Amino acid sequence: MMKPLQIYQEGLHVLLTLQVDNPDLLINYPQYLDYAKKLLEECDTEVVGETFHIFDNNSFTSAIILKESHLCIHTWPEFQQLTLDLLLCNYYGDNTEKVEKITSKLLTYFEAQIIKEHKIRR
Repeated sequence: MMKPLQIYQEGLHVLLTLQVDNPDLLINYPQYLDYAKKLLEECDTEVVGETFHIFDNNSFTSAIILKESHLCIHTWPEFQQLTLDLLLCNYYGDNTEKVEKITSKLLTYFEAQIIKEHKIRR
């Protein structure tokens, strides 16, 4: 059994609304999932589940459940936007750098500009 930290460390929760000029990136769920899973593995997170829904216009909702918490996105190709929700808890160590790296890499993948950004320590 792993010993928990003696002092609670808040994790970083990032909530973004992004402008994506290439709507094709917002309707290709298999390509996104492949990229996201490789990225999460590269960042040493552990995927414990995933689910998704593809809508009539091929937009999608994706939830990847991590041992450390979650990565969820919702795409809106008709508005050239997506929302992103990423939280990594800090129970066994500080995951702040991982959150920042994952966020940065997803911004690059989607060729996105930030419309709204909220960073919450929780």
